[in-house]
Amino acid sequence: METDEGPRVIRRSDGDVTGEPGSLDRFIVESAASGGRVALVEHTLAPRVLAAPVHRHSREDEYSVVLAGTLGVIDEGVEVTATVGDVVVKPRGRWHTFWNAGDDELRVLEIIVPGGLEQMFRLLAEPGGEYSPETLPALAAEYGAEVDFEATMPLVERHGLVL
Repeated sequence: METDEGPRVIRRSDGDVTGEPGSLDRFIVESAASGGRVALVEHTLAPRVLAAPVHRHSREDEYSVVLAGTLGVIDEGVEVTATVGDVVVKPRGRWHTFWNAGDDELRVLEIIVPGGLEQMFRLLAEPGGEYSPETLPALAAEYGAEVDFEATMPLVERHGLVL
C-alpha cells in the first residue's frame, strides 16, 4: 500500500467481487497489500439478508460504515440499527452479527483491524464454498473465530432474515 508514486486511488470499479446477487463482497484493500495492518471490504446485501451467523473473533476489531440502506446489528444481545453515515464499532471478543434491516439494498464498508479475516470471506464465497452448521465452526476456528447457530436462529425468525 505504501508507494513513492503518490496517492493511490482505488476506483469504484476496482477490487475483486465475490458472492452472488443478494450477498456480494468487494475486496478493496486486503491485508497482504497493507502489511497485515488493515483490510477494507464492501458488503452489499439485499433486503433481509443476514451477513453471517452470530459469531465472535479473537484477533480483529471491525468498524462498519453504512454507505447505503439500513444496517441491523446485534452485539452481545443488544440490537441497534444504523443508517447512512453511521459507524458501528464491533470490538474483538464480542458475539455479534449484522443484516440488512431495510427494504433497500445495504452497502457497508467493513474496516477490519488488523487484516486477515477477509480471507475467510473469500473462502466462503468460492464455488463449492458452501459451509454448513457442521463445517463452518472448523473454518472459523482457523481464523480465531467461533460461530453460534443457536443464537442465530431466533434472530433469523424474529426479523424474517435469509441466512
